[in-house]
Amino acid sequence: MSIYVGNLSYEVTSEDLNEVFAEYGTVSRVQVPMDRETGKMRGFAFVEMASEAEEAAAIAALDGAEWMGRDLKVNKAKPRENNNRRPSGGGGGWGDNDRSSRRY
Repeated sequence: MSIYVGNLSYEVTSEDLNEVFAEYGTVSRVQVPMDRETGKMRGFAFVEMASEAEEAAAIAALDGAEWMGRDLKVNKAKPRENNNRRPSGGGGGWGDNDRSSRRY
């Protein structure tokens, strides 16, 4: 079970999140993604709770709540999509500006 927590203050720590979510049940894990280049928090996190009921209680209580000067966005996390992106461009021949090979 995983909960997405968005619109977080950049000052929030995993300990802060653990403390807040523990009011609604057992927190199994808190993940706070960091920006690779700056090393700073990205403004969102994931919290895993021990049961669906605890997860639902936390979402109901915290979604839209103000915390650290921000209105939280709290909902059930969506499964991560496979991100096998291909480089853009190429297809269809529309970008071919080599007119020397064209016949008129």
